[in-house]
Amino acid sequence: MARSDNKTPRDEFAPENEPGNASKGETQDDFDEILKKAGDEVLGGSRKERDRRTAAVKEVDALKEKLAEAEDQRLRAMAELENFRQRKNKELADQEKYAPMKLARDILPVWDNLGRALEAAPADESVKGFVEGVKMVYDQLLDVLAKNHVVRIPTEGEKFDPNVHESIAMFPSDAEPNTVINEARPGFMLYDRVVRHAQVVIAAPKPAEPKKNAEDDASAESGPAE
Repeated sequence: MARSDNKTPRDEFAPENEPGNASKGETQDDFDEILKKAGDEVLGGSRKERDRRTAAVKEVDALKEKLAEAEDQRLRAMAELENFRQRKNKELADQEKYAPMKLARDILPVWDNLGRALEAAPADESVKGFVEGVKMVYDQLLDVLAKNHVVRIPTEGEKFDPNVHESIAMFPSDAEPNTVINEARPGFMLYDRVVRHAQVVIAAPKPAEPKKNAEDDASAESGPAE
């Protein structure tokens, strides 16, 4: 439909052509209001963008914190696994290291009996060969124990040690008190563990001699009375 007049679109928005013939002041107020709204929209958009960025930063920080916690848990789990592995390896090594313990405890009474048999053997030429055979077995058992790291515990002349010695008697002796003066039954060690305590006799201080009094000394010097 054609326009009835020659007004351009620009003329329609001119202040003098606004409805109600608004004044120039009212038009300026409307323009200011439009600018204000536009500014609010711009500011509102900036504020929303700032809030969005702030929320994004917080989310990233939270994810970083969770990642750090997960990494810490991973490191702890790896450390626990390594400790478990080392503990199991040590247990297996100890089992292998101390495996001869039970066998040694079973062999030692046999070795003791062979020793008693040798002590009780008669000094007779007729049984000399037999005694020598028993002595060979006796020594061979001791060698087998030594090859499996089962060794005798030092006793005579050593300071009494309750960790490896078992005292069965005390006798007065010129040796230093609490020193082993005799071995009743040999003891053995497997590395740092006791297979069997050594039964020993330890030295006790000699009793003090009674002191002579002055009168007895004087009478002994003067001799018998006439």
